[in-house]
Amino acid sequence: MDTRPIIVGVDGSVDSERALYWAVEAARLRSAPLQVVHIQPYAASSRAAAEEEGTGDPVLDALRADAAVQSLPEVEFRGLSGLTEALLTALGEEGQLLVLGSRGRGGFASLLLGSNGLACAARAACPVVVVPHPDRGGARRGTDGAGGADGEEAGGLAGGGPAAERAGPQMTLGVEVPAEEPGAIGFAFAEASRRGAWLKVVSGYTWPMLMPASFEFAAAYETTQQEYEDALGTQLVDALAPHRARHPGVDVEVQLRNADAVGQLAEASRASELLVVARHARRLPVGRRLGSVAHAVLLHALCPVAVVPDVARADGGHPPPIV
Repeated sequence: MDTRPIIVGVDGSVDSERALYWAVEAARLRSAPLQVVHIQPYAASSRAAAEEEGTGDPVLDALRADAAVQSLPEVEFRGLSGLTEALLTALGEEGQLLVLGSRGRGGFASLLLGSNGLACAARAACPVVVVPHPDRGGARRGTDGAGGADGEEAGGLAGGGPAAERAGPQMTLGVEVPAEEPGAIGFAFAEASRRGAWLKVVSGYTWPMLMPASFEFAAAYETTQQEYEDALGTQLVDALAPHRARHPGVDVEVQLRNADAVGQLAEASRASELLVVARHARRLPVGRRLGSVAHAVLLHALCPVAVVPDVARADGGHPPPIV
């Protein structure tokens, strides 16, 4: 069992309070310790030393009496001083999961995602969960039902009955084929197993193929859309197979469509408890940046989003540091 803590960043805002409650439940499900962290950019050295021990910080002091926090057997409170973005990202080396609100105290009303959440999702060594504001997009999650009907599924992928007949909560996993995403897939299956949830796997593709007419892609132009979709479906079957075998109790439904992946995932988030995507960080000279799908999902999903590093272990556990 992973004994590293679930780490949650708080700052006294409503969004960080929602992140705290999500982290409390995650710690309970994983039987893991919870670490509640408040970072202040400008604190006197004497005050910072006291707050490192978890005392004298009004934000942390207020949370000590919270009933949900008190229900856990092991909770640590830490007050830190320094650059919030850098310290939160570094904390990813210490925890098995880092949980944040989508925006903090400094965020203005229309801000969809704060800079700290974006930076941690792009660079933290562990999976990062960002909990959105409840009325993001002008509608609360779940008010519109299941978020639309599914399109055609890849042959042999779906299990169980229609979504309306499935028992338990829904989780959603975004998968890009043919890319290999064992970290995100493993994390999603493990989390669905813990939560007694069924897992909706969403994958989008583009047809007609918009690729340079080079030799290596020539075969793509000689196939039909159905043949191409069947090939993607086979790759998806292979990618999911070891995780389905490891978690046979997780009911899985796969949605493979000729449609934008972000739009499908945002729609699925309306009925989901958690949406999981791979980081797919783009390494640029100025630093790591999130892949386009992960970035867009963080901005538009109506449920909490877990961004999992590419190097995360396939069992859903803590990944090695990114170097």
